[in-house]
Amino acid sequence: MEVNKMYDVVIIGSGPAGISAAIYAKRAGLDALTLEQNPLSGGQVLNTYEVDNYPGLSGINGFDMGMKFREHADKLGCQFQNASVSGVRRAGDEKEKGFILETSEGEIHTQTVVAAMGAVHAKLHIPGEEDFAGKGVSYCATCDGAFFRGKTTAVVGGGDVAVEDAIFLARSCEKVYLIHRRDELRAADILQRELKALPNVEILWNTVVKEIAGKERVESLSLEDTRTGQGRSLAADGIFIAVGIVPSGELMKDMVGCDEQGYFLAGEDCATDVPGVFVAGDLRKKKLRQVVTAVADGANAIASVLDYMRELI
Repeated sequence: MEVNKMYDVVIIGSGPAGISAAIYAKRAGLDALTLEQNPLSGGQVLNTYEVDNYPGLSGINGFDMGMKFREHADKLGCQFQNASVSGVRRAGDEKEKGFILETSEGEIHTQTVVAAMGAVHAKLHIPGEEDFAGKGVSYCATCDGAFFRGKTTAVVGGGDVAVEDAIFLARSCEKVYLIHRRDELRAADILQRELKALPNVEILWNTVVKEIAGKERVESLSLEDTRTGQGRSLAADGIFIAVGIVPSGELMKDMVGCDEQGYFLAGEDCATDVPGVFVAGDLRKKKLRQVVTAVADGANAIASVLDYMRELI
């Protein structure tokens, strides 16, 4: 990163969307910089045990996919910088076009911004969740599942991630409970079939977790039947929470138009309501959030950056 340099585009985030944007920016001849807060590129995909729906890479694990994405970017000579971003603002006057990013490595000036910060795991916000974080409460089965070999665990959720987590844990845990607040799952049919064929998995329908309890570590969960209101206790050594994601757009929420959940409003061109600011990946309001759609967003965002910069000339 060069001090006081004006970049064509700065990409915030190095998940699939950010890396895709970096690759397309480099190929387009743009002077681009990708900022990543975490030590490894790849975003949420790094915590995915297996990715079976990305064309040409069937069955690859998420960590390897993230590394392949970064290797591609490095091979092209894409520029990355480890830095956290604390603020984004327009340049001070009409003569100085573009934006200024406040980062842990100093100010960065750029003509355009691609916001690709992704999303983070949603929480249940129940008693015991924070107290036992890292002590039996986890949001990543592939990261922490090895600590529960031969034990009893519970997964909360009903989507693809929750079912994938339950399948993964069932390979090493003695017993796995899948706790879902409704009477049917949202996960893909192929995942549901695999889950229901496992002898050590039990689905608890119409059930929510009200409290996580224990002494030094998780020991039990307080459950409630959503139909009857009846409560009961479930012994468990760990709980994996997979109830969705929350967009990481806090940094720019007062600058860019968002929906009520905090997702940035932008169409397939990834252009926000702020000229020069584009969004790619899970942070964008859209129907499907998958690696393949994040990668597409990265490409579309850079195409829109190019169109925008042509108008500045």
